[in-house]
Amino acid sequence: MGKLRTERIGVMGGTFDPIHYGHLFAAEEARCRFKLDEVVFVPTGNPPHKEQGPNLPAESRFLMTVMATADNPNFRVSRIETDRVGISYTLDTLRELRAEYGKNTVMYFITGADAILEIMTWKEPEQILEECCIIAATRLGYDLARLEKALPPAERKRRKTDPRVIVMEIPALAISSTDIRERMAARRPIRYLVPESVVQLISKKGFYR
Repeated sequence: MGKLRTERIGVMGGTFDPIHYGHLFAAEEARCRFKLDEVVFVPTGNPPHKEQGPNLPAESRFLMTVMATADNPNFRVSRIETDRVGISYTLDTLRELRAEYGKNTVMYFITGADAILEIMTWKEPEQILEECCIIAATRLGYDLARLEKALPPAERKRRKTDPRVIVMEIPALAISSTDIRERMAARRPIRYLVPESVVQLISKKGFYR
């Protein structure tokens, strides 16, 4: 028997409410920098760490994500959290993806640095770091001291030898979904912040109006 191939998979988690070029550029940068075979986008279902739920239902956000990633053969979109009933925990999603891809898969969870600040509120944060490395995408000039303070004690101890949380600076992360929603509410332009296919879908469906 031949040796089993070890796949390197990126898991891009987020509400994608809406998805924008900052998300897409972060995913592509992580794919190239960490030599990932594929990046799986996972629109959140009912996230436990959000005080308020997403503005759009999971199915609408899933559709926007599919349209935004359709032209990149190295991207795919998973329905794991879209179809999940109840609260969506990151740890459960990672374990489902590992079962799908195989135990030899090396996984990188890609998310914004602000999300890492809440890591201690996630379900079993130490177990998340056992399942994957976390790529913390940050904008230039981000206060990394805040991130370091939010990490679990075990991660702080291994920062110099075997870090499981890796910082990746992304200029395009100055774009935010919150700003895009505010722009739409004020009828200001969002073109060139969001893929054209998503702009057309938002207009057609009347999202965020």
